[in-house]
Amino acid sequence: MKDRKTLRRQILELVREYHAAEAPKPFRPGEDAVRYAGRYYDDHEIVNLVDSSLDFWLTAGRYAEEFEAGLAEFLGLENTLLVNSGSSANLVAFSTLTSPRLKDRQVKPGDEVITVAAGFPTTVNPIIQNRAVPVFVDVELGTYVPALERIEAALSPKTKAVMIAHTMGVPYAVRELREFCNQHSLWLVEDNCDALGTRYEGRLTATFGDLATFSFYPAHHITMGEGGAVAAANEDLARIARSFRDWGRDCYCAGGENNTCGKRFAQQFGTLPFGYDHKYVYSHIGYNLKVTDMQAAIGVAQLRKIDEFVAARKRHHAALAAGLKQHERHLILHTAPPKSDPSWFGFVITVRPEAPFTRAELVNALETARIETRNLFCGNLLRHPAYAEIEHRVVGSLSNSDLITTNTFFIGVYPGLTPKMIQHVLGTIDGFIASIPNRKG
Repeated sequence: MKDRKTLRRQILELVREYHAAEAPKPFRPGEDAVRYAGRYYDDHEIVNLVDSSLDFWLTAGRYAEEFEAGLAEFLGLENTLLVNSGSSANLVAFSTLTSPRLKDRQVKPGDEVITVAAGFPTTVNPIIQNRAVPVFVDVELGTYVPALERIEAALSPKTKAVMIAHTMGVPYAVRELREFCNQHSLWLVEDNCDALGTRYEGRLTATFGDLATFSFYPAHHITMGEGGAVAAANEDLARIARSFRDWGRDCYCAGGENNTCGKRFAQQFGTLPFGYDHKYVYSHIGYNLKVTDMQAAIGVAQLRKIDEFVAARKRHHAALAAGLKQHERHLILHTAPPKSDPSWFGFVITVRPEAPFTRAELVNALETARIETRNLFCGNLLRHPAYAEIEHRVVGSLSNSDLITTNTFFIGVYPGLTPKMIQHVLGTIDGFIASIPNRKG
């Protein structure tokens, strides 16, 4: 009988053969979909997934530890922790700021947090769920991130934090914002879910903030199916974040470990009996937001390819920008602000109000040609039913956010695209615009 080690090796070799047996199919314009995003993988991800499944370790384990270490190394940080989605990452990151351990810097109900109206809901939801007050500012067309002046204008005596995404991989002036936050003793949370690999002044985003978040949903830069991560600037914040992720418990032992602190049965907590088991002491109102090791196994393989993936996104974005430049009279094209080097999530297009066609008409032409499009998230978040009654403050006009709601969409740049797909996208847009009479001219 073969030993388990030999059997495992043979199983994984068969997995590689299974993947190799699927021959690629040529792209057929107009028949095959041009996705806006999607999983992009090879045999390494499948082998890792099967290898993890053979362990039958159903919660976070060795692959989760390897991924956390790899992500920390990539970022040049010491503290990263995996969670089960980017939305959970935002929840954990913001909840961390509500910990009583932060004393006078604790975010409490009624405190204000500066954010943007044209973003993704789960950047804002944790602010609301923790009973803080979101303060909304507008973004700039073309970059879809806010100018620093808008954020500065939103400051009030109640402001405790700034929590804004690097939307679609484009960074805001994060170094300058970091200095502003330092000056006013504000927390900075970088929602980096769209922006893994983006740089500002040569430095990776997610390394400026007190906390940063990531998403590993299939549409994002790397994937583990469902998954996300939180990066913390120091161990104190990281320990609080782990507590919120791990049921709110005070203990910080890794899975399967005991008595890391050396005082498991020798401490006093609240009114609990002295020596109450530290593994069952709860210091925060937390959740269970961990990943499974099978998810992390996929992520380990994906993380090794991050440089390749970012290069492909930049290449595809540049090809679309070059091809669409001739249409700038009608379209506001996606641009990078000064000092930035985006790891693009998609290619954002805004149909100018004076154009002789609407977003709906252009999107319909693309979708009819089997080219996937997506709106820029929710446009103006405050126009959605869920946010109609929330406590909030708006500083300045939200006119750009309103225009994004009606005129903006994006198309894909993810690594799975091919030159023929990009030519099909450009040809479809060229043909559509050529066919439209100048109704508004």
